[in-house]
Amino acid sequence: MKNARVPIIGFAAHSGTGKTTLLRQLIPLLKAKNLRVGLIKHSHHSFDVDHPGKDSYELRRSGASPVMLCSSLRRAMITERPAPQDPRLDEELAYFDQDAVDLILVEGFKRERFPKIELCRPSLGNPLLYPDDDAVIAVATDGPLPTPANMPLLDLNQPQAIADFIVARFLTP
Repeated sequence: MKNARVPIIGFAAHSGTGKTTLLRQLIPLLKAKNLRVGLIKHSHHSFDVDHPGKDSYELRRSGASPVMLCSSLRRAMITERPAPQDPRLDEELAYFDQDAVDLILVEGFKRERFPKIELCRPSLGNPLLYPDDDAVIAVATDGPLPTPANMPLLDLNQPQAIADFIVARFLTP
């Protein structure tokens, strides 16, 4: 990723495996280590961060792009794409304020090449991603898996161990 200036670690899995649940657990654990954590999430759906009837929504719908919403607590930038296109992680990184973070966690973008932890729940019966993706650096699972000896296996139910793995792998000199 030419636009990456801080470590980036992705979480890849089939839908319903628990990526968001794990990230909700990991973020506070990483922040407890005094890390500034950013997140990029790939959505396969259209979304609005503002709502009909709000000034920002109406101004955006009128054709303004980008639209920035600002308050004393947060800022959001909404940019319309000129034509529908699947986002590319490296392009999105160019818009991300990497000076404000030590680490960027990524949910999705599983077909792109960057370091990822695959989440797997064998009980769901989904095929593993790592055999076809050499960017997978570990598998977090809640059951036994036949993996090569050089593929780290992490316990999906032990988010502290996953946080420790991330820090050791990406943030320890």
